[in-house]
Amino acid sequence: MPAITALPPSVDLAALRPSLKNCVVKMQNAGVSVSCILSFIQQYNLIAGGSTGIIAESDIEPVLDVPTLDALSPSRDAAQAAALLQKTVMLKLNGGLGTGMGLHDAKSLLPVRQSVSHSPKKTAKTTSKNFLDFIIQQVLYFRENGSPHLRFMLMDSFSTSDSTRAYLEEHYGIASLFKDPLPPVDGAPAAGRDYFTEEVELLQNQVPKIRQDTLEPAEWPADSKCEWAPPGHGDLYTALYGSGKLAALLAAGYEYLFVSNGDNLGATLDERIVSHMRDQKIDFLMEVCERTESDRKGGHLARQRQRDSRLLLRESAQCAREDEASFQDITKYKYFNTNNLWIHLPALQAQLEQHDGALPLPVIRNEKTVDPSNKKSYKVYQLETAMGAAIAHFDSAAALVVPRTRFAPVKTCGDLLALRSDAYIETADARLILAPARHGKPPTIQLDNDYYKFISGFEQLIEGGVPSLIGCNALAVKGPVRFEAGVVIKGKVRIENTDTEKVKVIEKGRVLDNETI
Repeated sequence: MPAITALPPSVDLAALRPSLKNCVVKMQNAGVSVSCILSFIQQYNLIAGGSTGIIAESDIEPVLDVPTLDALSPSRDAAQAAALLQKTVMLKLNGGLGTGMGLHDAKSLLPVRQSVSHSPKKTAKTTSKNFLDFIIQQVLYFRENGSPHLRFMLMDSFSTSDSTRAYLEEHYGIASLFKDPLPPVDGAPAAGRDYFTEEVELLQNQVPKIRQDTLEPAEWPADSKCEWAPPGHGDLYTALYGSGKLAALLAAGYEYLFVSNGDNLGATLDERIVSHMRDQKIDFLMEVCERTESDRKGGHLARQRQRDSRLLLRESAQCAREDEASFQDITKYKYFNTNNLWIHLPALQAQLEQHDGALPLPVIRNEKTVDPSNKKSYKVYQLETAMGAAIAHFDSAAALVVPRTRFAPVKTCGDLLALRSDAYIETADARLILAPARHGKPPTIQLDNDYYKFISGFEQLIEGGVPSLIGCNALAVKGPVRFEAGVVIKGKVRIENTDTEKVKVIEKGRVLDNETI
């Protein structure tokens, strides 16, 4: 199925407000898919119409009685379970650069774990594994354990595509990893096609940034790349549809899609979940975790009082100030979205066809400067959507409570410190999960942003070695500090150095137990 190349008759370009028309023409000239253009038109009109996106407390109610993963039994028929996974596509979101951590390349290439081996001559050799290594090893594990033809995809952005492709080719060999061609999207024969572009990569769209003052498409002649932005991971649906890859997957017999963040190494395939979807005829399933005090300011799952009590997500930006107390009440709204989603592909196709390939999702309006490196450049909006919001479009949608072992994202250098420590262990199927001794609770890590917000400062902190955190409840580090090898942190520890000219060294083998130094 070729990608759509013309606007449908329902869109009258001449009838659009001039500023929106200019955006659409810019997207057409850049070859952006029609489904993405239609989605952008929806979002633009919401912003131009003054939509706030607020979800009122009076319009929703808590979600009760959510089933748990632990209560689901494995299939008694191993062959049937393996066959079901063979019809499931595993897709990882891989579009982020990790700029919040000072990275300028694909975040998935950031080293996560390091190990030291010794040769017969007692020469130490340090090897590291990044997010992408773990992801590939998860895929290979399933292929070697009953699902030899497991389909794997990455949703890359224009910023991560080249480096991801180069890394996979150098370290794994793309052709050897991906041997089962999909039906050709463009009608070309399968032989000789580009495995990465055709089989592995789902390329995220780009949409124009728009000026805050005029809502015209941004222009920045000094660097035209600054005029465009990715439209959030809600673009998953428009990218699948507009590229023709959704149709190709369906033609090849695939029925389910499992999507998760590339930096969440606890999320992988589980036949219990896809069997549950099949048995209960669920079209869209969201893995959720129980909120704790540290999660109270984040978004939550709820039900709409209208539309047959459908599930929805309410993010902090969608909460009115007068409703904040209810929003943060974790005993009322108990669950948050892990961004691990399971989708029935035929149902997704049906939904997309009803909306010309553009699901109407709530818009997220991000305020930025047109040139991120120049804070004096003029202000723009970046329009985005979140893929989890699609849960409201499916009649047969459900949530499933999963343990925190399936949710281990890395958003800060503090998260990375915990993941690199002995608080997490690597499983046989290449997941990183909390060590059993943690009882499902990760250590709380607070690192001084003045020193450790970016990866360069973080690496100086652990230059001598990563401290043991298996018995740590909370660690706070303020000021210039460096750990030597073998440091052990227990309980609640705070390390503070007020001397900005001299690094405080935590000596080799030191044990810090419920203390402040």
